[in-house]
Amino acid sequence: MPLLLALACAAEPDPTPDPCASAGALSTCLSPTRADSHYVEQGERYFDTLDADADPESEPDYAETVARWEWPPWLLLTGWGREFTLAADEVILAAYPGTTVPFRDCRAFDTQPFTRCRVSFDYDGKPCPIYEEFTFNDAGLVTFVEAWSDQPGMLPMDGEADPWAEGSGVTRLSTRVPGLGTPDGLIDPTSEEMEAAAAEDADLADFVARTQDFWTYWSEAYQAAGDDLFARGCGW
Repeated sequence: MPLLLALACAAEPDPTPDPCASAGALSTCLSPTRADSHYVEQGERYFDTLDADADPESEPDYAETVARWEWPPWLLLTGWGREFTLAADEVILAAYPGTTVPFRDCRAFDTQPFTRCRVSFDYDGKPCPIYEEFTFNDAGLVTFVEAWSDQPGMLPMDGEADPWAEGSGVTRLSTRVPGLGTPDGLIDPTSEEMEAAAAEDADLADFVARTQDFWTYWSEAYQAAGDDLFARGCGW
């Protein structure tokens, strides 16, 4: 009888590993740990860094490896790491010193990305509507920012039927980045989990490549964007 019991136990398959307990956990493994007001405030503080009329001391609480991905016609990886992301925003605001963000509608959600905003920038009196999302770790720090032009054919969802991208089939990068679902939400571009995921995901592979030489990629993208970048991205 003990032999039969041992054989039966040996025949049982190993339990399936919990993907949310791994180093490659995805952002959707996490649940909000702060009040809705915290997530809304972080969105507001983010846009303060891009608003010439806002308090220059107001900035979001970024995680160490925060990343920002802005889909075309914008420049893809436009922020990598806390210091580089803030520095890139200073460059942008210096290049367009009169920029403001007069319209902001930021809301908190129970699933990642926990903050989603529909805003409109003002560039010399010209509006530029943008849809932006913010992913967080358990400490309430921003770990990933993702943006789209709020123009026909550029949003990840049907802007009329699903204005806050809550439905299925939304195309976003943040939910595909290994590591964002761990408690600290740190991104390791050279991890085994990232390498495996990037091998199956061209967008993720592009993201990884850009993290390895951020300023070079950013500068090249900026130079290649052309003088009509804002006309295309803002719908002028």
